[in-house]
Amino acid sequence: MDFQVWDFPGQLNYFDPTFDRTEIFSEIGALVWVIDAQDDYTDSVTRLTASVANLQDIYPNINIEVFVHKIDGLSDEYKSDTFQDIRQRIEDELNDHGYKNPPVSYHQTSIYDYSIFEAFSKVIQKLVPPLATLENLLNILVNNSGMEKAYLFDTMSKIYVASDTRPIDMEVYEMCSDYIDVILDISELYSYPRSESTRLGPQMVETESSVTIHDGTMIYLKEMNKYLCLVSVIKHPDAKDKKGLLDYNAHIFQDALNEVFARGWEKQENGEAAKEPAEH
Repeated sequence: MDFQVWDFPGQLNYFDPTFDRTEIFSEIGALVWVIDAQDDYTDSVTRLTASVANLQDIYPNINIEVFVHKIDGLSDEYKSDTFQDIRQRIEDELNDHGYKNPPVSYHQTSIYDYSIFEAFSKVIQKLVPPLATLENLLNILVNNSGMEKAYLFDTMSKIYVASDTRPIDMEVYEMCSDYIDVILDISELYSYPRSESTRLGPQMVETESSVTIHDGTMIYLKEMNKYLCLVSVIKHPDAKDKKGLLDYNAHIFQDALNEVFARGWEKQENGEAAKEPAEH
């Protein structure tokens, strides 16, 4: 899946005849509109609703995502009021255009916490065709491994393309995201070439790591392929003693994941039964 982000100035009218709207919008999966919560957003809301109205007529399947940005600079009470005011204005103006319940999603974002990653993760997930399958596989993994939560991350961007269906805990998400940074930094430090080294048997191709923090919680990371990694949080007291079982279940999940992306069931190369994860 090849995702591209096109960044456009918000003050231009892309539905003006001077622009080729087919070239701009025909292959768009999502339109992300960023509104500065600390500035006068009246004009931005007006231009957004005009854009949504035009898109609904021509490309009704495009997801509209509104990022209410710089929300961190507002007090908690004013933050909620501002977010609700922006949402209400957009919905009222779209209703005036005759659009009831348009496909618009709203996110509170800031660059000073992980909300921007969370918001982009939600945007990307809507564009991932096998999302329901990935969530189901993660649910099976979590239930059979005693995991509290599991995420499938895009390693470099730290956007998660899928997670199990348990509620999102931002602290857990931030912990998993930070752990990716730790592993990447360590990999950069210690991945120098070893010309004179000899291998003592079969070697793992993918990165795999785990750590137990002060309260006994284990963070487990396993690279799935060149781009994706599985990161999970386990609060089971025996987790570190059953590391081999976690590795086995993660490997089974990896095989299933690669099967999903390769659409191997359509190739029907062999009639082998799928492996089942072992219960923790």
